[in-house]
Amino acid sequence: MECFQPAFGRSMLVGAALLGGSMGMLPAHAQSESVTSLPEVEVTAAEDAQAYQAPVSASNPKFTASLLDTPRSVTVIGQELMRDRGTTSLQDVLRTTPGITLGSGEGGTPAGDRPFVRGYEASTDIFIDGVRDYARGSHETFNLEAVEVIKGPSSAYTGRGGTGGSINLSSKAPRLDRFLEVSAGAGNASQWRATADANVAFSETGAARLNLMKMGGEVPGRGGVTVDRWGIAPSVAFGLGTPTRVTLSYVHIENDDMPDLGIPFSNAANERRVPPDVDRENFYGRLNADFRENTMKTGTIKLEHDFSESLRLSNVTRHAKTLNHYLMTRPTFDNCTAASGEPCASEGPTVQFRRDDRLRWRSTRSLVNQTDLHGKLTTGSFKHTFLAGLEFSKEDVYSKSMSGGPGRSLDSLYNPDPHGVYSYNLIYGDKVRDGYIKTRSLYFFDTVEFDERFSVNAGLRRESFEVNNYSIRRKDDFWNYQLGVVYKPAENGSVYLSYATSSNPAGENLGQGGGADGVGGAATVRDMKPERSRSWELGTKWEVLEQRLSLTAAVFETEKTDARSTDPLTGEVSLGGSNSVRGLELGASGSITPRWQIWAGYSYLDPKIKTYRSGTSVYDGNQIKFIAKQSASLWTTYEILPGLSLGGGATYLGDRYANDDNTLVLPSYTRYDVMARYAVSKDFSLQFNVNNLTNDEMFDASHVGIFANVAPGRSYMLTATYRFQ
Repeated sequence: MECFQPAFGRSMLVGAALLGGSMGMLPAHAQSESVTSLPEVEVTAAEDAQAYQAPVSASNPKFTASLLDTPRSVTVIGQELMRDRGTTSLQDVLRTTPGITLGSGEGGTPAGDRPFVRGYEASTDIFIDGVRDYARGSHETFNLEAVEVIKGPSSAYTGRGGTGGSINLSSKAPRLDRFLEVSAGAGNASQWRATADANVAFSETGAARLNLMKMGGEVPGRGGVTVDRWGIAPSVAFGLGTPTRVTLSYVHIENDDMPDLGIPFSNAANERRVPPDVDRENFYGRLNADFRENTMKTGTIKLEHDFSESLRLSNVTRHAKTLNHYLMTRPTFDNCTAASGEPCASEGPTVQFRRDDRLRWRSTRSLVNQTDLHGKLTTGSFKHTFLAGLEFSKEDVYSKSMSGGPGRSLDSLYNPDPHGVYSYNLIYGDKVRDGYIKTRSLYFFDTVEFDERFSVNAGLRRESFEVNNYSIRRKDDFWNYQLGVVYKPAENGSVYLSYATSSNPAGENLGQGGGADGVGGAATVRDMKPERSRSWELGTKWEVLEQRLSLTAAVFETEKTDARSTDPLTGEVSLGGSNSVRGLELGASGSITPRWQIWAGYSYLDPKIKTYRSGTSVYDGNQIKFIAKQSASLWTTYEILPGLSLGGGATYLGDRYANDDNTLVLPSYTRYDVMARYAVSKDFSLQFNVNNLTNDEMFDASHVGIFANVAPGRSYMLTATYRFQ
């Protein structure tokens, strides 16, 4: 990769210059608006004043009503908010989103984005423009318009999974417009980042867009851990503004980061409940040996045709290929047993931890095709907005065996040396096919308006799911549905009650999990029926202050009734477990005045294990691991002078148990962030961000208490942005 990156950096500048030059030759009449079926919305404030407000409609095509009239919680983090907060990855975005906590990989469970939504894992419930992005990877923000978090069981929308919700990434697309935006930033720990976003309309109905990103430097507060990633996302569209449209897009993202699993956590010889008190700068890996290569390549063809103003057909075909390839250090206290004496028992100055190899080469290929028919019709006095669709997908998982790493070693807990020189030779086996997943789905959604005040939102999906790891093959056919009633006491507000279900078939995360997750893990193929979940939600949504500010509130309960557990009589895995999450969520987004913007949220969750056994261990009544009961986030900006805006906010995350026993705890934290932006001219601006202002030690996640992932320390970056339009 070292020999390729400089060439790529030059290609960024050349590509941006070519697009910028071509835009200067365009006629003014090349600007136009694309066809949309959404109703017009009157905007009375300045455009920037509503930057944080949720859009009228979600980008997910399966939503048949506006967000105001959709009977479920949907949290939208828009491009402007991501820019103001200085986020560069999906993990950055989710870290500051209430109701979401982060999980960790450890080798068998691959490194990458592992969010938990409303108490349930959603690592394979991440979608890009409504299409599942199956493999575990590290997603970027450079090509995103928004991140949409759909709360509550979403199998009717998304297919298998989605117990606590799903995450949809809305990509940037070509527009009948012309602009060029280039940003470059630098900060502490040698951080730097450059992006470019160029759009050109090459005809009255055609446009092309190119997004580029390159990022490097160290992770602040993590003792030499580096970040090295780049991405490119070209797209072209034909027929914009006409009844027939075609969009071709491709995204390539590559991460060559230093893997960092944090610090060793659980110690069988010591009853300490929180991670050990060590210097946050300590790195427990091997800077001269560890590596991680994560590559995601995605190509998409989208076809759309409007038969009339009330009937539209769309088809999306996507091919994706990923690679997760790494050698990383797993830091543990596995050298300390329960019977160990000193220094393990007291963790005195001479105590040591153990390094172990975690090696992986795993690749996935997926092919997905979705066909949707969108329409509106009237039957008697009832108005219908419907969507009927078909989905076919296949996901193949491949791997190579890896051996020959540096091997096991011991080192000082308080003064580890990550600079050791190791003599080793990695040996790879042949590429083998580990298994596949095939799905076929038929679904239908309909929003029925009875009058101006009452509507019903219904959805139904029939899915055929097949998984095969060449030892066990399992095929399941199952239904999932949702039903919601919406009452509008006023034009700008709604009250709703909804009910929804989800299904988690065995093997749904094939290749994406390890044995440490216990019998409840969804990666193992088992000859048993899917887990079943159901949820109800009561909520309200309002658009106030002349529709500048969106307010939401909801109470809910999700119950998994057929969870995988060990049978206490036979010792075999069965569906005898159950668990639930009850909660409350509050949200606000938009502008209080045209100059004062706000995005805020609060989440209270009560994640409870009702019945669960793993082996001979009984966990009935415990709290579900990895989940914080309380989380909150507030971010606000104010334009104090023309062109000068100041912003700041705080994120709170409560205690989380790292294991099913509830004996290991990741402590709560509050993180403070600030921002200042000054528009030097109409086209040029400067922005300064400081995240984790107080430089507090925070833990993002843990893998069942084996180790604890450390969040970045204080990070600051100055970014210059030039936009030509």
